[in-house]
Amino acid sequence: MRAYRDIIEEFPSGFQLPMMKLMDQLRGEVIDSVKRSDFEELKLVVAELGVKISELAEAQKRTEARVEELAEAQKRTEARVEELAEAQKRTEARVEELAEAQKRTEARVEELAEAQKRTEMRLDSLIQRVEELAEAQVKTERILASVLKEQGRMRKEIGGLANSFGYMLENEGIRALPAILKREKGINITVMDRRFVVYPDGGYDEINIYGEGMLEGQKVYVVGEAKSQLGKKDVTRFSRLLSRFSNLVKSPVIPVVVTHSVHPDVAAYARDFIKDLEIYMSYQLKAA
Repeated sequence: MRAYRDIIEEFPSGFQLPMMKLMDQLRGEVIDSVKRSDFEELKLVVAELGVKISELAEAQKRTEARVEELAEAQKRTEARVEELAEAQKRTEARVEELAEAQKRTEARVEELAEAQKRTEMRLDSLIQRVEELAEAQVKTERILASVLKEQGRMRKEIGGLANSFGYMLENEGIRALPAILKREKGINITVMDRRFVVYPDGGYDEINIYGEGMLEGQKVYVVGEAKSQLGKKDVTRFSRLLSRFSNLVKSPVIPVVVTHSVHPDVAAYARDFIKDLEIYMSYQLKAA
C-alpha cells in the first residue's frame, strides 16, 4: 500500500502542507482514541481516502491539461480576433475609399449634368437658328422665284430683241445679197426671201435667207443663215440643214452666212466644215 505522504506529494503544492497537517492530526487522534481493530479499520478508510485523493489528483491533472488546452484555444481565438480586427481595419479603409470614389462619381455626375444643361441650351439655340435659317430660306426661295420670274420675262424680252436683231440682219441679207452674189459670183437672183421648206416626210426647215437664181444657164439655190455672233454649234446645225435641203432639190446650193461677229477660229472651222461657204459681215451688206 502506498504511503499517504507519497499520495499527498501528487497534490498541487498549495494543497500538500494542509493535507500533511490534516493527516498528522488524524493520525494522532486515531492513535489516542481507537483500538487496534479500529485502527485497522481506519487504515482502510485512509487507504480509501488515499485512492480518492489519487483520483482527485488525476482529475486535477486532467483539469490542468484542459485548462492548458483552453489557454491555447484562447491564444488562437485572440490571434483570430486580431486577424479579424486587421480585416475590419482593411474593410473600413476600403469603405472609406469607396466613399471617396462615390464622392468623385457624384461630382462627375454633377459635371455631366451641367454639361447636359449647356448642351441643351446650345441645342435650343441651334434649333432657333435652324428655324431662323428655314424662315430665311423661305424668304430666299420667294425672292428667287420672283427673280426667276423676272429673269424669264427678261429672257423673253431679250429673246424678242434677239429675234428683232436677227430679223433685221436677215432683212439686210435679203436686200443686199442679190447684188453681192451678182457681182462676186455672176448669179442672177430671181427670188430672195425667207421661207419654210416642207419635206416629203412631213418635216420642215425655216430658212432665214432663201434664194433662187441662174448661173451659166443652170438653176441654183441660195441658202443662208443669219446669226448675230456665229458659233461652232450654229455651223453644225446649218450643215445639217444644207444636207436636208440639197437632197430635196437635187440642184447646186450656194451656202451663205450673214453675221455681225465671228471669231477667226470659228470662221476657219465653218469654211472647212461646209464646202464653198461664203461668210458676209453685216457692214458688207450695208455697203452693197
